[in-house]
Amino acid sequence: MPTVKLLKIAHGRSGDKGNGSNVGIIARHPDIYPFLKETLTADRVKDHMKNVCKGEVERYELPNIGALNFILNESLGGGGTVSLKLDAQGKTHASQVLRMDVDVPENLLKLVEN
Repeated sequence: MPTVKLLKIAHGRSGDKGNGSNVGIIARHPDIYPFLKETLTADRVKDHMKNVCKGEVERYELPNIGALNFILNESLGGGGTVSLKLDAQGKTHASQVLRMDVDVPENLLKLVEN
């Protein structure tokens, strides 16, 4: 099974929610969503973002759009209006999650090849 960056099979958006960031990860093909649901756990995202996220990571499933939504609590240094962090709104957090290495079955990679 090849190891690739999550970006190969998903795209994402992120922003701020008070002192937490909101990260949406969306499958690039509907058949990839079940794999994401199984592979991209809250614990795995927490481990990947441990240098940024000091609180709990919550995961919400959005099967109708083939996406997972993560809330990274305590990841913004108090929030956009009080934080000294460079990215006090969490705009780069989706990019960080998308750089996670994942082992992806070849049949799923073929769905997103150009």
